[in-house]
Amino acid sequence: MTDVLTSLQEDFKLFLQALWDQLDLPQPTRAQYAIADYLQNGPKRLQIQAFRGVGKSWITGAFVLWTLFKDPEKKIMIISASKERADNMSIFLQKLIIETPWLKHLQPKSDDSRWSRISFDVNCSPHQAPSVKSVGITGQLTGSRADLMILDDIEVPGNSMTELMREKLLQLCTEAESILTPKDDSRIMYLGTPQTTFTVYRKLAERSYRPFVWPARYPRSLANYEGLLAPQLQEDIDMGAESWDVTDPDRFDADDLIDREASMGRSNFMLQFMLDTSLSDAEKFPLKMADLIVTSVNPKEAPDAIVWCSDPSNVIKELPTVGLPGDYFYKPMQLQGEWGEYTETICSVDPSGRGSDETAAAYISQKNGFLYLHEMRAYRDGYSDTTLLDILRGCKKYNVSTLVIETNFGDGIVSELFKKHLQQTKQNIFVDEVRANVRKEDRIIDSLEPVLNQHRLVVDRGVIDWDYSSNKDSPPESRLLYMLFYQMSRMCREKGAVKHDDRLDCLAQGVKYYTDALAISAYEQVKLREREDFQDILDNWKDDPMAAANHMVLGMNLEQRKKARGINSGKGTPTWI
Repeated sequence: MTDVLTSLQEDFKLFLQALWDQLDLPQPTRAQYAIADYLQNGPKRLQIQAFRGVGKSWITGAFVLWTLFKDPEKKIMIISASKERADNMSIFLQKLIIETPWLKHLQPKSDDSRWSRISFDVNCSPHQAPSVKSVGITGQLTGSRADLMILDDIEVPGNSMTELMREKLLQLCTEAESILTPKDDSRIMYLGTPQTTFTVYRKLAERSYRPFVWPARYPRSLANYEGLLAPQLQEDIDMGAESWDVTDPDRFDADDLIDREASMGRSNFMLQFMLDTSLSDAEKFPLKMADLIVTSVNPKEAPDAIVWCSDPSNVIKELPTVGLPGDYFYKPMQLQGEWGEYTETICSVDPSGRGSDETAAAYISQKNGFLYLHEMRAYRDGYSDTTLLDILRGCKKYNVSTLVIETNFGDGIVSELFKKHLQQTKQNIFVDEVRANVRKEDRIIDSLEPVLNQHRLVVDRGVIDWDYSSNKDSPPESRLLYMLFYQMSRMCREKGAVKHDDRLDCLAQGVKYYTDALAISAYEQVKLREREDFQDILDNWKDDPMAAANHMVLGMNLEQRKKARGINSGKGTPTWI
């Protein structure tokens, strides 16, 4: 028996196997054994990134028990994203100590020992610090000391949606460093799965927390992992393992991963199952929050022009941003010219059926080539009468002249329902049916990117607040996916770039309506100008052939020719000028 216990103390993989047997769990998988090996033999500061569902938290708990099994005097702190999650880990560990025969000696003998979900002692010498303490990442960290710190899944959607949240989370990680005792064998470990393309785990890697990365499939591009791929997987690849084959089939088989990718969307799958944060390449995300002009948009009129400026003093810090790091909203530098009514106001509608998709409506005005987004609305009940009538109330509010409706969904049935309600409500609004025949990602980017690059899209501040606070009852990870500005900042040309794109598609549809109309208008103006120019040359030949010839030789335009003939001033200039 002594030899067995000694073996368990010397090899965490054996300990893990024995504990799994005690819990009546299947044998640890290859990925789980690899994680266990790195926990035991890795550097003083490390991080483990493994695909979602691999069992990182269970392995973490087992490692805590193994550490105390070897040395009951160790002081350990477990930090999780929330206090509840941390407490659940403490309860799990206490249960294992009580129920595992070869761990019962760790139960405290003294009545003065701590034994709560917040902290507990094992059978060790009295000490100010508990043997195990669990705390949420936002809890009280200072004032504690630990020989081993385990930060388990501290990054979750609820604390990493915005750049401000990520900066705060990184600061908390810095504070955790000060808790570690100054001993040779003291260690600090991060275990988790990236939640955003700009995960804090990338920042930690820059701070000497060497990552061990185990994706669910062999990657197609090794360069994206910067040499941090688990050595077991690298050996497999060197021996001829095929890209996109499953790395741990005992955990997830190929069909399961295909289903998960389809349901999650490609970008989320690449983050949470492939641990690939290379999509953070700014060139892949052409739609920038910084290219918008954000201000209070008047519902009836606008100035002649609005001047955009990216000076740091123009950053709107009080508005929540779910864009990429460094991508902020900017207020205008200047409003120019006279105020006047909009040239036109439309309502762009992207209908959907009942379910997870949204029916979205965007109210957009145009004046002098600037587009103004007044408001956006979104609904989960498909195209019910309640939804359609609410959209029409918005049309009345902003004096909408045209409803632009995508007919791909329902083959035009939504347009007909709108026409019925327009008759009943006696609203004189033209219904313009549009049909998309270009791949969605390309269509959205091609519609929005030129307008954003020219800083021609003005967004009301209220749209941003509404977007961020919408779907409050949904989990944070779901809320994020439905937000307009999250969809905008993560949109790229790869198929399935974002799981939900209803709000963004609706906005792009409205912008395309105007850009097409403005392009047509500009074309017509050019043709009219050409006809006027040609007619002027003919008339001038009839009246004064010599002057006309001189004007053509000199390459004079219409205005110059009129000036030479004194049409505007009544006083001509010599024909040779």
